[in-house]
Amino acid sequence: MSNVLLGCFTCRLRRKKCDEGKPKCKACRHLGLSCEYKRPMWWSNAEMRKQQKEIIKNSIKRTKVTDKTSTLPGQNINSPPGLSHSVPTSDTYSDIMGRGTRAASEESQYSLEYDFNQFPDSYDPYAQQLHTPGFGHTQMYHHYPYEVDVKTERQMYVNDYPTRRDSTISTFSTFHPPPHGALPAFPTEEWIQEDFYERHDSWSGEENFDSNYFDFSHGIPDSKAQTPLAIDENDQSLLDHFIENVLRLIFPILEVNQHGSVKTDVILPALQTNKCYLHCCLSISAIHKKSTQQLQSDQLDNDIVKHRYEAVSELCKALSLDRDHLQILEAALGMIFFQCSVGRPDDALPDIPWHQHFQAAISLVNRLDLPRVMEEMPHTGTHPPFNMTLTAWIDILGSTMLGRTPQFASTYRTKHLTGSSSGLCELMGCDDRVMYLLSEIACLDSLKKDGRVDDLQVCTHITALAQQLDATENPGESPSQPFSANGAIRPKQLARNMTALFRIAARIYLCSLVPDFNRYQQSMVNLISRFADLLQYVPGGPDGFDRSLVWPLLICGSYSIPTSSFRRVLKDRIYDLGEQAEFGSFGKMVHVLHEVWRRSDEINMNSSATCTPTPTSATTPGGETTGMKCQNVHWRDVMQQNGMDVLLI
Repeated sequence: MSNVLLGCFTCRLRRKKCDEGKPKCKACRHLGLSCEYKRPMWWSNAEMRKQQKEIIKNSIKRTKVTDKTSTLPGQNINSPPGLSHSVPTSDTYSDIMGRGTRAASEESQYSLEYDFNQFPDSYDPYAQQLHTPGFGHTQMYHHYPYEVDVKTERQMYVNDYPTRRDSTISTFSTFHPPPHGALPAFPTEEWIQEDFYERHDSWSGEENFDSNYFDFSHGIPDSKAQTPLAIDENDQSLLDHFIENVLRLIFPILEVNQHGSVKTDVILPALQTNKCYLHCCLSISAIHKKSTQQLQSDQLDNDIVKHRYEAVSELCKALSLDRDHLQILEAALGMIFFQCSVGRPDDALPDIPWHQHFQAAISLVNRLDLPRVMEEMPHTGTHPPFNMTLTAWIDILGSTMLGRTPQFASTYRTKHLTGSSSGLCELMGCDDRVMYLLSEIACLDSLKKDGRVDDLQVCTHITALAQQLDATENPGESPSQPFSANGAIRPKQLARNMTALFRIAARIYLCSLVPDFNRYQQSMVNLISRFADLLQYVPGGPDGFDRSLVWPLLICGSYSIPTSSFRRVLKDRIYDLGEQAEFGSFGKMVHVLHEVWRRSDEINMNSSATCTPTPTSATTPGGETTGMKCQNVHWRDVMQQNGMDVLLI
């Protein structure tokens, strides 16, 4: 594989797209910035990165001002012009770039030569540099003023695909200032002396995300340290397909929080250093290629099985030698989680069940003492280990698939009591507190399933957990569209919306543990209807986040009644998602729901045999609507009976 460039560190710090030009990228060359592909000293320290941002910001300011002073003939370069934002006219919005001037680039002879700390003798820093409206000049300068129309184009990329494009034009005028006495005082002129240098960049969706939030096992990658991988031509094709088509499906929430982080911080460094991880990715790539291109090729089947075998062999070899624990854990989690993004429900190729891979991951997590690291984070101030955060997500939601207690439930309980984050919201989009409570609900589910608690104890725990779920809601926060005014995603608002959906799903999961639970009860119908309404606040379609909502969709869908609005909304979102709705955990979740609906709806149609009026849902003076106490078909039973030993997250 050829070297995979990651973009210069200057563009990464500015969170801008880099064209990776050599020796300098276009953005740095255009703005006169230092373009660094080798990891600089300031990258490893948050305070130094903050200082570097200020240096870059000031350099950009100087370059912009220099551009205004240096590009037109007939004007003394050492005489800074006055600038005032002219009132927009009908011509302002026409494309008149021919009248304007190109921004100063590094090649411009004036781009960095102006000394902004020294003024020529003829320049008075206390003189008015801006034209004040309402007063004429007593003396005009000998050169005509000029106007510069600056056109700014912005392009939003979603998963490296260009989407919305905006274009704005600002008109600036310049002139030489007259003497002091020519301009009388005007006490309300502050409105025109707007800060030219500072502007709110509404193109960035919302608050910045700490690029070093997670502690990655391989550290911060160095683009210069990457070496070509020794793989054959067929494997090279699979690897290219993985990077171009599969990588964008993995960790979409992390990608929204920090564009490019999935590629630069998670995937590519592991591919370079972890042979087991490489074989895992090649196998996943072959599965995706087979599914999306609908190829029934023996070669692809052989690639899938071969790389699965190689990955497991490398993992077993490393385990037997008791070394490289971090790399083995990384590969084991990849084998589990990447499978959630690819494959069709009818894929019959042999594979090891996800929970067997997870047993190896649990052993490695304990060897690395990661639960203790997570519990001590409030005292040590360390960042959450990325692999432990991913382990926690799989552990909590995976335990609901098996009806078991989460392996690290005590760790989540400690984190919940101390109010400490595990990075689950930053990685997957759901508030950590809701996920901790989901762990507690899974514990109660396991206890009830094994018959270790009676009905009274179950109801007591349900009441307590319901109150704690209520406490995670902030009354001042309500779901809203997660887009800024110009269409950029606002990550924190998106996380709030997704948390609201997970919270409702957790309530439904909790209510399903109530003895004699009835999905036709009005309170349950209302919860699921509320869930369907909230889905409008999470973007759908191929570039949306439906694939990050597999678990709550499964829980709400499996308890929905035939007339529920949820089923109609889900049908519409499946249509919007297109062929991607057929792959990965989302496609398997839809397959499970259709089977649950078929069984439960057919059973409950025969009301004389299986349904009787229930006192709790019959018409009462309190206003409860009439309902039926009907037999429930549990989604876990459907999965087991259909041999679907899969992880739906």
